[in-house]
Amino acid sequence: MIRCFAAIDLPGPVRDRLAMLSQLLPLPRRLPPENLHLTLAFLGEIPEPVAEEAHLSFAAIRAEPFALELRGLGLFGGGKPRLAYAGVAPEPRLDRLQAKVEAAARRAGAPVEARRFVPHVTLARFRPGEVEPARLEHAILAVGNFAAGPFPVESFALFRSRLGRGGSHYEELARYPLG
Repeated sequence: MIRCFAAIDLPGPVRDRLAMLSQLLPLPRRLPPENLHLTLAFLGEIPEPVAEEAHLSFAAIRAEPFALELRGLGLFGGGKPRLAYAGVAPEPRLDRLQAKVEAAARRAGAPVEARRFVPHVTLARFRPGEVEPARLEHAILAVGNFAAGPFPVESFALFRSRLGRGGSHYEELARYPLG
């Protein structure tokens, strides 16, 4: 079995800005800069033959390169937040790419969750009650209107996720150029 996901890797300067930004927020467990990415499809824990089929399906995807801009910060989880994130400015070409990646993963036999795609970059995860929502919301407002980019998206990748002490460790398995 292999735990994997398809994602857009972020350029170094964008990762650095996000890492610096997360230091300004009262977050209990920040993601390390090398783990920052934009998930297109989480495939979960799948057999290696399914991962190989997903790889072949991803390699057949055709999409044009585009530019992305990160814009704004937010929390998922309502009154008991569980995740802090940087938002992504609307980009129809990102939505089309994500739909193609999700469809390819399903054709390969990966049990991709059926939920609406909300593009974001996770900055930190935490358990409900682990942070004081009002304090975190105030800190997010104090940071102001965060923006990074635009930056070019010329590929996406298939990553393996290994859970371990200190969080997840990601390994790129394959990269798929756009264009």
